[in-house]
Amino acid sequence: MYETFDRIRRLISEGSVRISEHGYDEIAADGLLARELVEGVETAEVVEDYPNYAKGPCVLLLQRIRDGRSVHTVWGFPLVTPARQC
Repeated sequence: MYETFDRIRRLISEGSVRISEHGYDEIAADGLLARELVEGVETAEVVEDYPNYAKGPCVLLLQRIRDGRSVHTVWGFPLVTPARQC
């Protein structure tokens, strides 16, 4: 149903996850662990899907973490642009 979310889950299952510096800052500020967010993606709910977002496809998710709290997370991919020839 959500191609972007399916792709994210597939990459997570393959261990192909990178978290931006901004993402780590936000996770730490909220007292969360990256591991619990990664582990919780399988049960997350898609709030919004942005397949054509200017910086790359992404989704806004509602996730529940181990202690029962609900958190909103954004997962996505940077746009891949072809290399320029000089």
